[in-house]
Amino acid sequence: MGNGAGMGNGAGSEILAELGGAGADLALRAADAVAEEAADALAGDGRPFGLEDIDFSVEPGQLVALVGPSGSGKTTTTYLLPRLYDVDEGVIEIDGVDVRRLSLASLGEIIGFVTQETYLFHATVRENLRYARPDATDRELQVAARIAAIHDRIRELPEGYDTMVGERGYKLSGGEKQRIALARVMLKDPRILILDEATSALDTVSERLIQQAIERVMRGRTTVAIAHRLSTILRADQILVYERGRIVERGTHRGLLAVDGAYARLYREQFLGGATPVGSLEV
Repeated sequence: MGNGAGMGNGAGSEILAELGGAGADLALRAADAVAEEAADALAGDGRPFGLEDIDFSVEPGQLVALVGPSGSGKTTTTYLLPRLYDVDEGVIEIDGVDVRRLSLASLGEIIGFVTQETYLFHATVRENLRYARPDATDRELQVAARIAAIHDRIRELPEGYDTMVGERGYKLSGGEKQRIALARVMLKDPRILILDEATSALDTVSERLIQQAIERVMRGRTTVAIAHRLSTILRADQILVYERGRIVERGTHRGLLAVDGAYARLYREQFLGGATPVGSLEV
């Protein structure tokens, strides 16, 4: 990974303490960010475009939605924020502090990451939840699970919170695993949330529960979402439209439709007519 030598946890913690007040929402900024190495590492089966001249700002407590074709640079952008990779040029800042001045551990304290694929250990529900915060009390587990709309379902399991979920959580449905991932984020209580919404199609009830959980988890947090749900896009304070490693448009849903450019084309193709389930859209 291209995260360089980093810095000591002590120094990172000292800088971390300077960011806003305790529990305050944090601002994000990318300026002239270029990331070729990260794109190469994320290539997998399909070659994503390296990021070029990425500029955006997210005010404290705002939601920014990243939309665009697969491989256009959305995931690469989200990996730069917690320093899974570093920029080759330019800067990524949190409240005016270059993230390269912060250790990975320090960033891990303030950033919560919910990915498309929820990884669960071959352990109990309780142990999987406590992975986010080992010292969490049973009461705190239940509160987080309620917010994520999974508490009632956990209680229905054979051993409740002590039920083994199986390797990679195979005993649970996709929607249940997603909600457990959201409960873990609530336990961590990060000041910044990075959300890569799952594209897998869910039944109507599961989709509704997931959407309710996402809205609760995002509330009051600075959030960057790779958005696949129209409801998330509509709620965004700012939409960034990616094509071939660049941000080609930015604005609100209504404003971008009026421009009738790349976003309007995506919207017409993916959402109008309702032929494709919202949860399965790649936008």
